[in-house]
Amino acid sequence: MKSEISLRSRAGMWVESRPIQYLIISLIVLNAISLGMATSDALDAQYGYWLNFFDNAVLVVFVIEIAIKLFAFRGRFFYSAWNVFDFLIVAVALIPASGPLEVLRVLRILRVLRLISLIPQLRVVAEALLGAIPGIASVAGLMSIIFYVFSVMATELFGGDHPQWFGSLGDSMYTLFQVMTLESWSMGIVRPVMETHAYAWAFFIPFILIATFTMLNLFIAIIVDAMQSVQLSKAEQDKEAIEDVVQIEHQQLSKEIQDLKQDINELKFLLQKDHKAT
Repeated sequence: MKSEISLRSRAGMWVESRPIQYLIISLIVLNAISLGMATSDALDAQYGYWLNFFDNAVLVVFVIEIAIKLFAFRGRFFYSAWNVFDFLIVAVALIPASGPLEVLRVLRILRVLRLISLIPQLRVVAEALLGAIPGIASVAGLMSIIFYVFSVMATELFGGDHPQWFGSLGDSMYTLFQVMTLESWSMGIVRPVMETHAYAWAFFIPFILIATFTMLNLFIAIIVDAMQSVQLSKAEQDKEAIEDVVQIEHQQLSKEIQDLKQDINELKFLLQKDHKAT
């Protein structure tokens, strides 16, 4: 039993070691390059066999890595969301991509996403984005209401003269989305509308100020705040870990000092006993 535990422990340390992690990262990058090369008809015709061979070889390495982690950590493997993420990415690649499932071949590129779980800096960014989802959803909800209100107004105001942009509620929403991105909004949309509606600027400028400059900056602010929260959380965790190590070392040092004092007292007692005997 002890040998089995030792084997699992060594397997876990080996698969999580820095050289193995660097190897996996290198294979992911090379696999991403090979999948990109396979999109070229010329390269695929010339090197298709070797590209497919390398792709399968990388998949075998990933499967072995996941298998070793499952052996080393057993049920604890699924306690980590990043381990589950890696497991799903590799599992998707194992689905036979033939017949009606041939479309799943494009999902092979999802292996590149494993870089997020392997590189700490990317992991922090991903965790911040996930933590910002509630705030982003709130801002998106507010933005949807604003879009709906302005789309109804635009359809009523400009739909009759400019049906290509504001003929229906859907057309208005898409046009206003284009205006929000500032893509050809002035010369392409607003100025032609102003030729028939001179005061159209009074509609579009407030919309741009609200949707583009205010709402999008709110998105950025939420993401930045989430990044800072994740970094502070990481810093607090590191601080707590350091404090725990210091406390353990302090306790060990105190125990060693007490043992040393006891040894000195015993040595003094023996010396006094020998002195009295002589």
